[in-house]
Amino acid sequence: MTRYARLTLAAMALALGASVAQAQETIRIGMVLEPPGLDPTAGAAAAIREVTYANIFEGLTRFGPDGAVLPGLARDWDISEDGTEYTFHLARGVTFHDGAPMTAADVVFSLDRARGEGSTNAQKQLFAVIDTVEAVDDHTVRVTLSQPDGAFLFNMAWGDAVILSPDSAATNATDPVGTGPFRLVRWAQGDRIELERNPDYWGTPVALERVTFRFISDPNAAYAAMMAGDIDAFPNFPAPETLAQFEADPRFAVIVGSTEGETILAMNHRHAALSDIRVRQAIAHAINRQDIIDGAMFGNGTPIGTHFAPHHPDYVDLTDLSPHDPDAARALLADAGHEGLSLRLALPPPAYARRGGEIVAAQLRAVGIQTQISNVEWAQWLEQVFTGHDFDLTIISHTEPMDINIYARPDYYFGYDSAEFQALMAEVTATTDPEARSALHARAQRHIAEDFVNAFLFQLPKTGVADARIEGLWENAPVPANDLTAVRWRD
Repeated sequence: MTRYARLTLAAMALALGASVAQAQETIRIGMVLEPPGLDPTAGAAAAIREVTYANIFEGLTRFGPDGAVLPGLARDWDISEDGTEYTFHLARGVTFHDGAPMTAADVVFSLDRARGEGSTNAQKQLFAVIDTVEAVDDHTVRVTLSQPDGAFLFNMAWGDAVILSPDSAATNATDPVGTGPFRLVRWAQGDRIELERNPDYWGTPVALERVTFRFISDPNAAYAAMMAGDIDAFPNFPAPETLAQFEADPRFAVIVGSTEGETILAMNHRHAALSDIRVRQAIAHAINRQDIIDGAMFGNGTPIGTHFAPHHPDYVDLTDLSPHDPDAARALLADAGHEGLSLRLALPPPAYARRGGEIVAAQLRAVGIQTQISNVEWAQWLEQVFTGHDFDLTIISHTEPMDINIYARPDYYFGYDSAEFQALMAEVTATTDPEARSALHARAQRHIAEDFVNAFLFQLPKTGVADARIEGLWENAPVPANDLTAVRWRD
């Protein structure tokens, strides 16, 4: 071999090695929905947290992949004997992405902003129990509650409770500035979001140098992108009918777990007919959950009869309260005087909604309820349905953890107003004993099931596909997130 040939081969090997090393420091993540903004404290869309949770923004506490509450920006804390005072000890040397130091004053600002009169936080109730927030010194914060709250540390782990800087809070929707291990590089709207490793991160350095989130809503396009190697991982894969093909291909790993996503046929209680429990009960009896799971999710999903995750130890199976019974549905509609009822059904982009909506419409038609289906984009759903309350029925998966308390909010999008349930939720908040909380959770589940507030369909599974060489992706989703802090490529 000539010296020139040896040098050429050596150069090629070096280039190949550099290419592989570069590839192992980057990852391309597929997502079905594009977030409407990147401020998790000012929007309800789960897609916001799928990009930002633990990656860009951090809170005092955080969720681990098993749902456990772990230290975040607060490395430890003390709780008073009466359970009303939390003293958080903050991590040292934390800076925001713009270089500003993170101190106790930022925690005070963030929590006061979230609970303030003009708050736009989608989960403002998380902070309702807070009485005062004080900076003891730069690295110590004292939070005093108006009453004990057994879920306070859990609530502080939500993506809505992250710590912001007052200097950048107003522009976080388009230019997010957090304390996390990744920072925003570029957002090409309609296509992708690019992050890079934060070299000044205060915590354990992440393995990935660069992350790209690609938005692919069409199931066929998602399948093609994975097969072609254009995407490295799709944690919430929208084409479950193709999972068997990926399982048979050694290049891929299929990751099936659970989520906090209660998928419901939500009913607008402001509608005259839907304010009648007999009509809501009729709709619930018209639904065949298993047909929806088989037809829309290709068998993936767990039937639910209330708004609670089946994997939670306090879950009560109440599906027997609303079995598929078309004859009972017709009789209830006749008794209520609503035979020939016509309702609008708004369907957001996810496949579970679009595919499931067609099945639901057929099931309702079989008992005499006609539906006018409108397929709406995500931003339109948020504006029209969630904020504007301009809908009759909609299918949506609620992916926030332990969120049964939304039924205690009369101004929430489905408009359920029950003083009894609101009092029950207040009792849950004030209770710290685990056994007593479990009993209250059971009562709460039964209350909304017996009131037929919504038609409860199934628990959304987490079906993901990834390059088999990737490790560290979450199997389950205790919160809607693509936490990349432990993700790496195997050597």
